[in-house]
Amino acid sequence: QVQLVESGGGLVQAGGSLRLSCAASGVMYGINVMGWYRQAPGKQRELVAIMTSGGSTDYAESVQGRFTISRDNAKNTVYLQMNSLKAEDTAIYYCNVRSWNTQHYWGQGTQVTVSS
Repeated sequence: QVQLVESGGGLVQAGGSLRLSCAASGVMYGINVMGWYRQAPGKQRELVAIMTSGGSTDYAESVQGRFTISRDNAKNTVYLQMNSLKAEDTAIYYCNVRSWNTQHYWGQGTQVTVSS
């Protein structure tokens, strides 16, 4: 059974930092892509950052230069370091894992609130 365990969300003042973590287990076909999406109230879920098993990354334009994604393949864990946070970064952040057979798995979400 696939489990994605997220941690690290919370309340922070604008300009502050948070680090999200997501540990995956039970993915039968192995993990290809790991990443983070977010959904703000009244908005669609959007990509924040993803990283392939080979280390290639993709970021939303709105977070480039402020957020950094990293992963530990041995631990099947992905991290999102978020710096210089803005009020518009407030959202529920979801961990996403894509297996080699293109199956998607989602975490339960972790709330990030940035106060201005």
